[in-house]
Amino acid sequence: METVSYTVSSAEDQSTVRHILRAKLHFSARAISRLTRAERGILVNGQHARTTQILHPGDVLTAAAGDHRPPKVTPVPGSWPLPVVWEDGYLLVVNKPTGMTSHASNFLPDTPTVAGALAWSRGTDFIFHSVNRLDKGTTGLMVVAKSGYIHDLLRRNLHTDHFIREYRAVCLGCPEPRRGTIHAPIGRDERSVIARCVRSDGQEACSHYEVLAVRNTLSLVRLLPETGRTHQLRVHMASIGHPLAGDWLYGTEDPDLIARPALHSCALTLTHPVTGERLHLTAPLPADMARLVPEPQP
Repeated sequence: METVSYTVSSAEDQSTVRHILRAKLHFSARAISRLTRAERGILVNGQHARTTQILHPGDVLTAAAGDHRPPKVTPVPGSWPLPVVWEDGYLLVVNKPTGMTSHASNFLPDTPTVAGALAWSRGTDFIFHSVNRLDKGTTGLMVVAKSGYIHDLLRRNLHTDHFIREYRAVCLGCPEPRRGTIHAPIGRDERSVIARCVRSDGQEACSHYEVLAVRNTLSLVRLLPETGRTHQLRVHMASIGHPLAGDWLYGTEDPDLIARPALHSCALTLTHPVTGERLHLTAPLPADMARLVPEPQP
């Protein structure tokens, strides 16, 4: 089982184990409760410790970073291709293909899932926590945490400089100006069960865009979301009159052009929540988008 460790400083003399777990390692109260029930959940200098134990400078507090109980819902394994781009004992990053959801859904019970693909290759007891979920039609990089603890740490970093997401999209027409920022709050569309829309009482949402290339009536656009609202990039591009190609919900369905909304998670830059390593990962533009508007050569 993977662990995380912390060395107590002189300024933290007389701190309790619980304090360091909460204030420095960012364990939740529920996670700490689970640690206390695990055989080697909490160690101080390699020895079993209680949360009330007093710490001194130089003491090394070690806590188990893995989940201590099986998931509530066991995913149904499926032999669906799912490339792994990067992995260590704490997290992995996959390049999700189109047509695959994160988890099984009552609305789409027979759809391939990331959870099912990983259960097929890793076993049904593999711990799965999706960090940045992608829509069924969206391709590209998606982060999976191997424990609830790592998931919590990564979710804290979403929409900060420690977790930067970059997308490519093909939209109809060419936005003017060719570079800009869309500030438009997003809320539920009361006419639909799944759709979102720009509305004054919606949640704050901000996206940056830049046109990279134009071919005929289509544009390849770089998108950087500052927030993470449902369908944010699709809604924002439609709101400025340039919906994504193939977007049946916010634009026009056109399977002859592309059979899905033309959106791809092409790059992730994130700070590893345990090691502090700065990761920069990329996934090339998929063929169905590249044939519409190829990525410009540097």
